[in-house]
Amino acid sequence: MVKRIVVGAHYGLRDWLAQRVTATVMALYTVLFAFKAIALPEMNYENWSGMFAGGFMRFATFLFFMSLFYHAWVGVRDIFMDYIKPVGVRLALHVIVLFLLVGYAGWAAQILWRL
Repeated sequence: MVKRIVVGAHYGLRDWLAQRVTATVMALYTVLFAFKAIALPEMNYENWSGMFAGGFMRFATFLFFMSLFYHAWVGVRDIFMDYIKPVGVRLALHVIVLFLLVGYAGWAAQILWRL
């Protein structure tokens, strides 16, 4: 049986970088969304839905949500690995969170594209 070594200079670098990239995507989207919302002539349903009628804003919003869910997955997974010691409990929590995040991603797609 091969034992995996989980320590070293590069362990966790990919997750650290993923959280920085997803945080940057979310920050850029927040600025874009704020400018688009402020530029609306009036806050009503027609203007609000018109803002999302174009494919770019739908895609940007979906990218925001995917970044948010992946960012959350990395953070929650690391917290579980650090603080939940029983392997069975940790695995169950990982599966629950993973299913929830995938479900939320499907829900976001359904809302954005009315599938």
